[in-house]
Amino acid sequence: MGKLAYMRGRSRSKRPVSKRPPSWVVYKPEEVKALIIKLAREGKPPSEIGNILRDEYGIPLVKPILGCGIVKVLREAGLAPRIPEDLYNLMVRATRIKRHLERNPKDFHNKRALQLVESKIYRLARYYKEKGILPRDWRYKYEIVQA
Repeated sequence: MGKLAYMRGRSRSKRPVSKRPPSWVVYKPEEVKALIIKLAREGKPPSEIGNILRDEYGIPLVKPILGCGIVKVLREAGLAPRIPEDLYNLMVRATRIKRHLERNPKDFHNKRALQLVESKIYRLARYYKEKGILPRDWRYKYEIVQA
């Protein structure tokens, strides 16, 4: 399966080619770190922090300014989520589908959707275990997300 297996079409916004921060960004690296930490303490997930920095503060990308991404800044500050955000969102989706299937046991389309979502969870968990982000003995369980 190629990289474009889950996408249709090629029309997407492109990332800047330059590795240097744009000249019109007025924030210094310390200010950007402080903003990220402040937003994380308010309970915002990393993707939402990136959107807020882009829309409200005019910071297109954190990496050229700081040399690292939002999650790394949060990890250094001890504010990073225990489970990566994309994996957590898939687990929440699987929980919603399971709750739906408890009420509607004959919904075969969503039974298949649950299989697909859970296979994505297992695939992503395997990747994060290899990278050392999740512990080797971590297992996906339906009860984890319910709590």
